Amino acid sequence: MTTLCIANNRTEEMVGDLTGMTPLEQRFAGCGAQRMLWWAEDGDVLVLPWGPDPEYLAYVTGLTGVRAGSLTFVVPPPGAEGTEILTTDRLADPDFRAELRRALAGRSVDEVLAISPNGAVAALAAALGVEHAMPGHAFAAQGGNALVNSKAAFRALAAGVGVPIPPGTVAGSPAEVAAAIEALLAQGHSVMVKVEFQAGGFGNEILSRDEQVTAAGAERVVPLADQAAVAGYVADRWTWLTGGRAQRVVVERYFADATALYTQFVIGDTEVVQAGCGEMLMQPVVVGEITPPVTPDAAARAELVDQGARLGEALRVLGYRGTVSADAVLTPKGEIYFHETNGRLTGSSHLHDALFGRLLRAEHRGARFILELAGLKVPSFAQALAAIDRAGLAFDPESGTGVVFSCDFAPADGSVMYCVIAASPEVARAVEARLLALFAGSAGSAG
Repeated sequence: MTTLCIANNRTEEMVGDLTGMTPLEQRFAGCGAQRMLWWAEDGDVLVLPWGPDPEYLAYVTGLTGVRAGSLTFVVPPPGAEGTEILTTDRLADPDFRAELRRALAGRSVDEVLAISPNGAVAALAAALGVEHAMPGHAFAAQGGNALVNSKAAFRALAAGVGVPIPPGTVAGSPAEVAAAIEALLAQGHSVMVKVEFQAGGFGNEILSRDEQVTAAGAERVVPLADQAAVAGYVADRWTWLTGGRAQRVVVERYFADATALYTQFVIGDTEVVQAGCGEMLMQPVVVGEITPPVTPDAAARAELVDQGARLGEALRVLGYRGTVSADAVLTPKGEIYFHETNGRLTGSSHLHDALFGRLLRAEHRGARFILELAGLKVPSFAQALAAIDRAGLAFDPESGTGVVFSCDFAPADGSVMYCVIAASPEVARAVEARLLALFAGSAGSAG
């Protein structure tokens, strides 16, 4: 039995218009797509933007126990956006599809696993005659993945099933957006405006009048002194706010000093199963996380999971199948508000599916924390592996603790994403301090 793994790490359902991505953003996305290796099993076929780096491939398969030589990699020809991301045109390329058919010849495909189970993947599965192996194929083939990832559609879905969302609205015209912003500012609240399709906080901006706030979950805070300033802001930012293609705009109350949380589920035909939850770390947008979360108490965590499951059940009834993450904030008053769902393998999924699910032994899974952060500059991936091994920091399966390099971003900026697996958050931070000290000579290391 074979799984067809498709590493489409950036799609329009995730980040909107792909033509707006810079070459560096595309390169980062391509590096992130290589995390598909954490899901690979013996004999699988993987579609990647480019072939895997041999050192990273050997490292991941060495930890997961997969025979690297049993894997087959298929890379489509360049598309209109180049070679860094698996765009729709690359997945539709006739020569690529012919090569993929040859790679799958004589195999029984039991699952089509994509980072983003969108219409392009559904079309590919149908062309290969394996649509039966793609969960939720009918939903995806009709553009359903955009519905699950729309920040605007989310508010309607959550409100409809009674899941708490921040006060606010969805607006479609400059006048409506300006009025919604002014209404919240006039009440003394700061405001978060959101582009309908974006990820990682890069489609968000915080607007403030009297309240002094620090950006978290957005790149900046924009002061707006009065109603005229609001109208000017909306006019100046209209193209950006609408994604350059008349998308809807989310306007909602921003809660200062809140904790960003998520809970992740796998949605099947008959049930919604929790896969994990975590606490996102902002600087000012997401740079990492710790899982399980450390800030919420037991009651808040239970509410996070219960309300997230209600969202998951609603999506199950609609026809979505696969992984979904429900994101929320925990306010200083202890209130939980949900603000989006992400229907895909997220930047957290590998922590739960691979690190907790494959690397850790059963007796360790309920007694370990994972701290993951990006931006650790290293001399090279191979040299970084050798350094943590010499320092006694590398992951040890026997103890279920140590450092794992979950993604190699060296082709983009010479950095790696690191995970510290430890028995407590305090120990994880202590090990992180040793790790950062080890690479302190590499300029720009994360702190």
